[in-house]
Amino acid sequence: MKNADGELIPISSLVTLVESGVAAELDRYAQRRSIDVNFDMDTDYPLQAAMTDLQTLAANSLPDDIALVFLGDAATLEETSHEVFITYAIAFLVVFLVLAAQFENITSALVVTLTVPFGIAAAIYALFLTQTSINIYSQIGLVMLIGLMAKNGILLVEFADQLRDQGYKVYDAVLTGAQVRLRPIAMTMISTVLGGLPLILSTGPGAEARTAIGWVIFGGLGLSAVFTLYLTPVIYFGLASLSKPRAAEAERLQQELLAAEGIKDT
Repeated sequence: MKNADGELIPISSLVTLVESGVAAELDRYAQRRSIDVNFDMDTDYPLQAAMTDLQTLAANSLPDDIALVFLGDAATLEETSHEVFITYAIAFLVVFLVLAAQFENITSALVVTLTVPFGIAAAIYALFLTQTSINIYSQIGLVMLIGLMAKNGILLVEFADQLRDQGYKVYDAVLTGAQVRLRPIAMTMISTVLGGLPLILSTGPGAEARTAIGWVIFGGLGLSAVFTLYLTPVIYFGLASLSKPRAAEAERLQQELLAAEGIKDT
């Protein structure tokens, strides 16, 4: 082998060869010849980063007919990461369907759910600033953040819908709703963000897991405050004009019932 300077180095300085007698066998995985490779990592080297680096090395060095299969903790992490992404999609869909049923309007539900990706992006940015890895605990915190972000948007959108039912135009409804709902949104957001501080400041066994969840809550909600307070009214103003107020639908239904009763009487 050669070092970075191109000089040859003995392989004995890197590995220890031990000769021992073993039974003649051919290891296989999925009916294909396989070679097991085990290695230890430093405690400050994340497993996900090691897997990514190993995949990059294998893609550049191994022939095309040789595949890389992770086992043990690496396989568990790979499977869990895939399942978490499915959980994100299910959580996002469930929140949208519940909001659509609650608002009785797809447009209002869409306004709330469109602000959720910005909150997730803010949480990931907070993890990047604090040099916290995206592990299973921070991913659980991201799923929880979806519900917290939707809660803040509901306060504004529901009040704006009520104002539209009273005859307000879309611009006046969202402007008044943003002004009136500013204090309750800020209060709930500040209380939730401060509630995540004990998770960040905690020490002892399991502190890494609590810290990851705490930074998602603290950073995600804290940095996404601007999206809830400013972006939600903008999205509402752009989409709400495409649908009629709920009062208009109720009035239309009442007219249809009256017309049906008139036809029945005749």
